[in-house]
Amino acid sequence: MKEKERKKKYGTIAFVLLFALSLLMAFFPANHPEAVEGSIDTGNLAWIITASAFVLIMTPGLSFFYGGMVKPKNIISTMLQSFIALGVITIVWFTVGFSLAFGESIGGIIGNPMTYFLFNNVGTAPHPLIGSTVPFVLFAAFQLKFAIITPALITGSFAERVRFWSYLIFITLFSLLIYCPLAHWTWHPDGFLYKWGVLDFAGGSVVHISAGFAALAGAMVLGRRKSHLIKEEFSPVNIPYVILGTGLLWFGWFGFNAGSALGANALAVTAFINTNLASAAAMLAWVLLDAMRGRKPSALGACIGAVVGLVAITPAAGFVEYGPGIFIGVIAAVVSNYAVHWKETKSTLDDTLDVFPCHGVGGIVGMIATAIFAKEGGVITGSFELLKYHLLALVIVSLFTFFGSVLIFKLTNFITPLRVREEQELMGLDLSQHKESVFMANQN
Repeated sequence: MKEKERKKKYGTIAFVLLFALSLLMAFFPANHPEAVEGSIDTGNLAWIITASAFVLIMTPGLSFFYGGMVKPKNIISTMLQSFIALGVITIVWFTVGFSLAFGESIGGIIGNPMTYFLFNNVGTAPHPLIGSTVPFVLFAAFQLKFAIITPALITGSFAERVRFWSYLIFITLFSLLIYCPLAHWTWHPDGFLYKWGVLDFAGGSVVHISAGFAALAGAMVLGRRKSHLIKEEFSPVNIPYVILGTGLLWFGWFGFNAGSALGANALAVTAFINTNLASAAAMLAWVLLDAMRGRKPSALGACIGAVVGLVAITPAAGFVEYGPGIFIGVIAAVVSNYAVHWKETKSTLDDTLDVFPCHGVGGIVGMIATAIFAKEGGVITGSFELLKYHLLALVIVSLFTFFGSVLIFKLTNFITPLRVREEQELMGLDLSQHKESVFMANQN
């Protein structure tokens, strides 16, 4: 089938599905329980609305962060891969994703898809599931932002070589088959990891480790870029984009972590402070480690270090004191820095933007550190029980995400080719996938 005909076919199928789904949504007899007077804490309500907006801005921030690190001919496509997740995952989450993650538990593995299908039984009334005084629909909206950014994080591993339509299929399947079960295991009161006592305050395993191992799978399945095979030297094209993206990510991460307290309370403050401390410490540690190798301090290194610190503190943010928060940032920067260095010098893995060494490895460091430094039940309090379950959870989550993602990539490739043709890769994805280019914009 010719390329143009294939695009028309997939575009038609996708539009018909969206239209049919929107028609179903318009006439579905859903129940949305309304809050009774006095059941909502307005302070908590205001904070979680704000935190949800903070987390949403992280996805455009990620698009700038990634977009600044690729070749000029791939800037638009790379940024769009993050941005389009705002649309795709929102519809998936509203339809059945939220129900799979937080619906009535089926054996602690997955939620009943019909519990909150099309947001049925999701309204402004608080819900016992979260034991909170905020509207249940606001909790669903807050969790949506986590579901959006997770597949967007994966895109950095196969940047500059993935077909746009194939990518849309992949993130839909990943959200339903990988992300939603992980969220259920970890955050639903009946999820089996939750019952084991595994602590993941805001998504160290659910978001970052899952994205990291899916990224590893993606880089391996799609293979190396032509430029990577010939070891073509390349410097990031737009460092100001990277700095802007890092700033937006850091800003949004306050909502990501502090918002996970689900209230305007002392726990949110602890998570807020630890978020800033860990990121600041990791940024400095990364720059100093580069200096130890004789490199000049770089803006790119500072930005990557800051993000690694944010990743590592995510599971621990509300569970540790401030001092351990700083240490977690430093140790995560050390481990991820050396993981990136090893990947570049000892490996042939073409993880374009180092998603696995930064998010996967950083998330692992954060989960282990949480079990060590947790104020209640951590190794520092004399108990090794939490560490045991965290290590077991890491093995389960890593294997499930990696092999599950490999299968999803293979399935997607069966439906439609994952990788662009060689001539399209050489042309650049901006033109070959979208018929847009920063060069065209400059000419105008």
